[in-house]
Amino acid sequence: MRIINVIGLGYIGLPTALMLSANGNRVIGTDFNIDIINGLNNRNIDFKENGLEDLFQKAIDSGIIFTQSYVKADYYIIAVPTPYMKESKQIDSKHVEEAVRMVLNICEMGSVIIIESTISPGTIDRFIRPICSEFGTEVHLVHAPERIIPGNMIFELENNARTIGADTVEIGLRVKSIYESFCKSSIELTDVKTAEMSKVVENTYRDINIAFANELAKICRASGVDVYEIIRIANLHPRVNILQPGPGVGGHCISVDPWFLVGDFPELTNLISTARETNDSMPRYVYNRIVEIMKINNVFDFTKVGLYGLTYKEDVDDVRESPTLQFMDILSEKEKNSIAVYDPMVNVQLYRNQYNNFGEFLNEIELLVVMVGHNHIKVNSEMVKNKIIYDTRNILNHIQHKYTL
Repeated sequence: MRIINVIGLGYIGLPTALMLSANGNRVIGTDFNIDIINGLNNRNIDFKENGLEDLFQKAIDSGIIFTQSYVKADYYIIAVPTPYMKESKQIDSKHVEEAVRMVLNICEMGSVIIIESTISPGTIDRFIRPICSEFGTEVHLVHAPERIIPGNMIFELENNARTIGADTVEIGLRVKSIYESFCKSSIELTDVKTAEMSKVVENTYRDINIAFANELAKICRASGVDVYEIIRIANLHPRVNILQPGPGVGGHCISVDPWFLVGDFPELTNLISTARETNDSMPRYVYNRIVEIMKINNVFDFTKVGLYGLTYKEDVDDVRESPTLQFMDILSEKEKNSIAVYDPMVNVQLYRNQYNNFGEFLNEIELLVVMVGHNHIKVNSEMVKNKIIYDTRNILNHIQHKYTL
């Protein structure tokens, strides 16, 4: 039985490790964070996901091991964060580089290192191959970018198409057989750099389309028309599919990956950089709208304003790069300490005035700002109908008197 060491047990690495283990592979999950390892060994998962607990039990029954140590294996799957550098907009590949170095310290000649982390085109050639040469260890480098989203991870692991970039068809087919143990969709083989580019392009495409919707919201606000009605009518055209605008773009993919292209090709990415700037401008736009709505309704300070939603998308507990966190970062210290926040999915205390009870949260505020479209608020919409409502997600459709983007 092939041995696979999955490195990085976060939102991507853990479900991948569990899926591999539950489908006949011998898996060791590695993470430097001892709290994560202790939690997993005590049967505790530090994030919520539909079907994850059942998959976890199957993996435990199949003998998965969780450890801080890197181990000798046939295959290494690296799923660590890949942020970008704020100044240059280029990828910060330090976590991937460190993981590769740790693997090279213990792996056998001919081992296969599979990088699932999203990386900019050319990262493996520029940063990873030189490290392998430095160690003098002959290994096979593969890029198999992840394609899953929090909230639907298990389904997407099994049903989304995958891409494998390898230097040779032989290695590509070997890695393909690993993913075929659980992936029911097509698995495309290509070269490494094409695989790197394809994943970044997918997320950039989505970012640009969201930016169009957000810019359209601003145009419609300025011209006094309803952006949602405009989008509804325009989308009746068979070749038009405009997305819905929102308070910004979050998560560790769409809000990050397009910057990789901007950083590496600054003179060629005018549209991409403008889209990123448009989406990053939305939290400030929301702030200005809140101030405007407060003046209209004689709400005199931020102690009477409440933000609903801290996560970057509905019905998950993932707050990475969320529009709400971006919004909080632009507030003054006084405003940040005054405004109330609530999210039914988030149990960690992130802010001073963060409430754990929805009723108590509503009792403290006059203006409710809906930042995330959790199902929770749809189900409990009767509780908010007497508030001043600024619905940045346009989900409380039965409430007629509300403000939108």
